Amino acid sequence: MKTSQDPVRDYLSAVEREASALPGDRRQELLADLAEHIEVTRAERPDAAIGEILAELGDPRTIAATALAEAGNTAAPHGTREGAAAPARRGKVHPLVPVLMLALAQVFGMVFPDDGGSLVGGLVRITGAVLLCTSVHWTVGRKVIGVLLTLGLPGAAMGVWNLSDSAPGGAGPALAANLAALVLTAGAAAWLWRVRRA
Repeated sequence: MKTSQDPVRDYLSAVEREASALPGDRRQELLADLAEHIEVTRAERPDAAIGEILAELGDPRTIAATALAEAGNTAAPHGTREGAAAPARRGKVHPLVPVLMLALAQVFGMVFPDDGGSLVGGLVRITGAVLLCTSVHWTVGRKVIGVLLTLGLPGAAMGVWNLSDSAPGGAGPALAANLAALVLTAGAAAWLWRVRRA
């Protein structure tokens, strides 16, 4: 029997074969993600054997089962048990990145109030919210709650504070409002970290 000289191509072909029940565009996206992951891992660890990298990715049947489960397809791929649990697909951004961005965005406005810190903090908070919403590490409901608690509620509270004519003057009440927003976002970020998918 003739063996292939390209183990990566063989691996991707096996995934494609096992995931044949997926729609074509989703299957191609899965293969592109795997190829990119292999390429990045080879660049980061040039001394690692390709077999070791492929083994870390997992069995093609398991990857296909995971993709089918995510697509809502109940048909089990060839060779897997119906309803067998498959590991969740890893996101491209580590879950700590959006959590830290959302938790620490308030600090920029507090540390640099007159030097554009509020603008930078706002951009960091929005970027963190976008990364949270596009992550595979949380369910849709938890993403909505996380965005409301870390972006919506503190933003609305600070907007009302800044626009209110009855807001007390001086640095003390403004600092208290900023600290309250910081505590809220840090608490929400800690909750997001605790409820993330492994």
